[in-house]
Amino acid sequence: MNREEMCKWCGIPAKELENHPDSKVKVKIVEDKAEVSVITGNMMADEVIANNTAGKPTKWILPAGPMGQYKYFAERVNKERISLKNVYVFHMDDFLDWEGRPYPEVNNYFSLKANMLADFYGLIDEELNVPEENRFFPSIYDIDAIDKKIEEMGGVDTVYGGLGYKGLVAFCEAPNSPYYDITVEEYAASKTRIVHLNEDTLISLSERDIGGFVQIVPPMAITIGFKSMLSAKKAVFMVTTGSWKQTAVRVLMFSEPTVEYPATIFPKYIPEVVVLTDTDTAQPPLVDGIY
Repeated sequence: MNREEMCKWCGIPAKELENHPDSKVKVKIVEDKAEVSVITGNMMADEVIANNTAGKPTKWILPAGPMGQYKYFAERVNKERISLKNVYVFHMDDFLDWEGRPYPEVNNYFSLKANMLADFYGLIDEELNVPEENRFFPSIYDIDAIDKKIEEMGGVDTVYGGLGYKGLVAFCEAPNSPYYDITVEEYAASKTRIVHLNEDTLISLSERDIGGFVQIVPPMAITIGFKSMLSAKKAVFMVTTGSWKQTAVRVLMFSEPTVEYPATIFPKYIPEVVVLTDTDTAQPPLVDGIY
């Protein structure tokens, strides 16, 4: 990354981010985190309605964080009786223990699959719900299954996700080994895989979720790769964690593709990339030219 360019991006006032002529993505800034969740939940519901009307399946890649949008999506599904029978959901990732094994499927911090079963599927009336055979979770026991299914279906419609402190998407982080390099093209072709989490991710997860208790943050994960995510027609990033993400949002907006911030690869391959963020996260990390 070029320090001079980053300083320029990180000094742009928040009010200038929407419709900025140099941005590679669409940006919408709203008042707070709750509003981002409402907008995204409505976006998901509208997408299903449009596809159902057109007689087409809805194909998504979804995160187990952020989660707030699922409440508003489920409320509309249940109230408006929106059928999800032709929806296919590919789940981004899940934690693994230090030996690369999944945690028990209990609805706690450690099992993202259990979180989604309870706080996404569990919110939806059963007669409307996504069929179990249309729910695809990454598994160490069949690591290629998700990529094969997405390729078989001709890609996905939309990736909904968060944005990491250093631009991770799912658990696709910046490679940090001094002994090998990965090009943007190689990263864009990456498949579902098992990863050791970078130290900055362990720290950020512990600070945000469990008061800095980094010793119990799962050290490994299984994650969908960029090959499947970049098959999407649209990507929606929900970014509402304040100062943790102020720089990452701006790098995504303005940088050329780089594996140092993997999310920057998305605009090169996906026709429409949208960032939904709140006023706090949109603030410039640098003010008055001081850095």
